[in-house]
Amino acid sequence: MNLIIILLIGALVGWLAGIIMKTGGGLIIDIAVGIVGALIASFLFGGGASILNAPLNLTSILFSLLGAIILLAVVKLIRRAA
Repeated sequence: MNLIIILLIGALVGWLAGIIMKTGGGLIIDIAVGIVGALIASFLFGGGASILNAPLNLTSILFSLLGAIILLAVVKLIRRAA
């Protein structure tokens, strides 16, 4: 059950980050971006900020969104440089 919640929150966070950063991705990409964004947020802001630790916490979802936006910004910079 917890894995399903993580995937749903990851998809939501990835989708929102994609809209904010104006990138197009499918559902699988959105889920991956959301989960990796949660890992980035956990690394940058401490262990309590990840959806992997507290999936239904609004603060962790917002930090995950910030992590996903950071991830998409870095990917945009790398694509632009290549």
